[in-house]
Amino acid sequence: MYGIDIYNSKNSKITIFINKEKKFSLDIYQISSQDPIEELLNEFRQGQFSTTLTSKEKLRLLNMVRKNRPAFVIGKEPLGKIRGQDIELYLDVERPYPPMLMRPHYPESLETRKEIEKNINELLEMDVISKIGHNEIVEMSTPVLMTWHDGKSRLCAYLRALNNYTKADRYPITRLPHALVKLAKSKYITKMDCMKGFYQNGVKPNSMNFFRIIFHMGTYEYTRMPFGINNAPAHFQRMIDTIFQD
Repeated sequence: MYGIDIYNSKNSKITIFINKEKKFSLDIYQISSQDPIEELLNEFRQGQFSTTLTSKEKLRLLNMVRKNRPAFVIGKEPLGKIRGQDIELYLDVERPYPPMLMRPHYPESLETRKEIEKNINELLEMDVISKIGHNEIVEMSTPVLMTWHDGKSRLCAYLRALNNYTKADRYPITRLPHALVKLAKSKYITKMDCMKGFYQNGVKPNSMNFFRIIFHMGTYEYTRMPFGINNAPAHFQRMIDTIFQD
């Protein structure tokens, strides 16, 4: 007697043989008492889908999303990283760097300090920044600012001085009219946003020292491409064109 756990079998096929002769086959599918669309919607409850889609079209879309589940970030899941697209920065100046590239941190109120610490911990969890060792030489540092929008705080590196000394990346940005021409005869249009898009690009080791920020907790450096640098849009556009060139 051969036992099979049919309940925990998922979309499998079983063939029965008697005396080495095939008798019949069974196709096993997991059946849920919950509506399949509602079951998928619960998993991707943060997603927004067009109300004009039929139930069949919505189910096909949701199944496609679930099939490619590793490509989507929900909540506080680890942030992805695009391989082979690390940014490298080139400056117009050589060592010793100008004093403008070595700035102290700004005065911070108690409320601002709490928000900075909250944002820094989130960036550490996402592996976007790392702490600089206390014995490591710091040749440049950028102060940070806190901005508020709709009651939520956001940490911003004040990178104006670094941008002034950075060699410009003049890769062309896609123009809206060109994009609309490509969509002219499309039946369905899907919009997907890269989760914290710039942070999905790494930074080459020889450029990390350019992206160092300073505040009351010490000095940290970005291991992912930070928001606020002049070359970020061009670098991101090149990455998109490279990935979707076909």
